[in-house]
Amino acid sequence: MLLDGINAIRACHHKEGHPHHHPHAGDAPVETHSHGGREIKVVRRVLDANDFMAGVNRKRFAEKHVFVLNLMSSPGSGKTTTLEKTLQHLMPEFRCAVIVGDICTTQDADRLAASGAPVVQINTDEFGGDCHLAAHVIEKALGGLDLDALDILIVENIGNLVCPAEFDIGEDKRAVILSVTEGEDKPLKYPLMFRVCDAALLNKIDLLPHLDYDIKLAAANILQIHPNMPVFETSAKTEEGFTPWLEWLRSATREKLG
Repeated sequence: MLLDGINAIRACHHKEGHPHHHPHAGDAPVETHSHGGREIKVVRRVLDANDFMAGVNRKRFAEKHVFVLNLMSSPGSGKTTTLEKTLQHLMPEFRCAVIVGDICTTQDADRLAASGAPVVQINTDEFGGDCHLAAHVIEKALGGLDLDALDILIVENIGNLVCPAEFDIGEDKRAVILSVTEGEDKPLKYPLMFRVCDAALLNKIDLLPHLDYDIKLAAANILQIHPNMPVFETSAKTEEGFTPWLEWLRSATREKLG
């Protein structure tokens, strides 16, 4: 259905009324004596099925010549504002669209739709609230987009530094946003997210004069997990530091589009 010009879908696979429990990649080593290898097999089936659908998505994006970015972060990092400002700079040059993942509401999608880009909203609250977007959910959301009319598709994943990192959705690149209000140690506490991403943004640097925050330590912690990964110090509010981030994104897009 359409909500204020936004193509909104419900994308869930939990039974109604059931709590949110699903296997993650990080659960794979766990095995109980009573069930033998059952837990490991379940995790592998889930991830294998996701990887298969991610491959289907990736092939489709390649055939349509669309660059896909999976943008991830914890809640409150400034992800939506960063995306708003990014679209403002990219859209004169590239045809862009956005898939937005949230447990509830269309607030982020409403903001992004103001850019003029097509926006598909995915809400996961109806059947328990998934903490990530999986490949089959992205495949469903693509039904609301004309890929032939796009150069760039950005997926604003659900705010979470754990689950989204575990699920390939068929993207070309992954980027993670960490705000300076979250603490320098987050890359060490959530290493998988920073290990699987291709770029990191240290956002809200306009707040640094008011915080006891060591941005050099934060960047060093990121590079400890993922050496040589580009780390961009940005302010989504003032757009300070946006030029290197935008150039990285443009370069990655041109490489895909040829």
